[in-house]
Amino acid sequence: MSVETVMKAAILGASGYTGAETVRLLAAHPHVEAVAATGNALSGKALSEIFPHLAGPSDLPVVKSDDVDWSGIDVAFSCLPHGTSQDLIETLPEHIRVIDLSADYRFRDAKTYFSTYGRHHLTPDKLRKSVYGLPEWCGKAARNARLIACPGCYPTATLLALLPLVEKIELDHLIVDAKSGVSGAGRGLKEGNLFSETAEGVHAYAVGTHRHVPEIEQELNLAAGRDDIGVTFTPHLIPMTRGELVTCHVRGDVDQIHAALTTRYGDAPFVHVLPLGAPPPDTRHVRGTNTCRIAVYPDRVKGRVVVIAVIDNLIKGSSGQAIQNLNLMMGWEETTGLSGLQALFP
Repeated sequence: MSVETVMKAAILGASGYTGAETVRLLAAHPHVEAVAATGNALSGKALSEIFPHLAGPSDLPVVKSDDVDWSGIDVAFSCLPHGTSQDLIETLPEHIRVIDLSADYRFRDAKTYFSTYGRHHLTPDKLRKSVYGLPEWCGKAARNARLIACPGCYPTATLLALLPLVEKIELDHLIVDAKSGVSGAGRGLKEGNLFSETAEGVHAYAVGTHRHVPEIEQELNLAAGRDDIGVTFTPHLIPMTRGELVTCHVRGDVDQIHAALTTRYGDAPFVHVLPLGAPPPDTRHVRGTNTCRIAVYPDRVKGRVVVIAVIDNLIKGSSGQAIQNLNLMMGWEETTGLSGLQALFP
């Protein structure tokens, strides 16, 4: 498909945060037009009734998936919950390319998917054929792919910080302290996400059990050629809407670690490695962008190093990364539709 041809996109699960962000971001993409938005529970409404900020050119009627004319769709962005996503994706016509933002196609092994999400996968063979879409790492595998599985938001920040270091650090001592804004939990009503439950406090959750950890371990083991790397990962909920910060505690040489990151991401348009000694990155510096900022610091204990990464969980951790993956899939410039995003500050 040439760049002159505009792809027709369907947003599956457009009534959630990632669905709305995908619609918003595609409005600036010169080669893609969002023409269908599904949301079975809210079908019959206009997107602008659910999200007033999408009034105007981005507005679409929300319909049930059964009511979409799939013959006119070129690509589907699946923003559906885990489990629900594969149910619909497996019914789509073969000509449709898929960018899946759920966890349904991230694992190479169906057993790991089952142990992590408690559900058998409908098409285990497809797991081995899908592309794990961390754009800075999937490279040529994304070109002409039929299905790209976007990483979770925590794995995106963590893997961008750690993957270049598999030959520079001790892989048996990986500790990741992670913090996310409330939008990372989705738009569904949950008592623990109410304003009065989250404001003026910070708390850890899913301690030792978070579902993104097997995903992180899978990719680190593949990069290192091992099968025994384990990560101690503790997420925390921060009383802010969007943003994510991961602090990785590793053992190695600070100069070698910084050099490895700088070399690996020297040409990456959306990953910025800060100079040694720079102030720590702030989620406010990437809010509203598809950018990841990474910084490296020596710990006071010799041989220990702190690597910090920040992203916007709804863009680089989700919808922006999905569009970046589509660009790679189609052979377009990686930054198409995303290069004009500037951080919202303060």
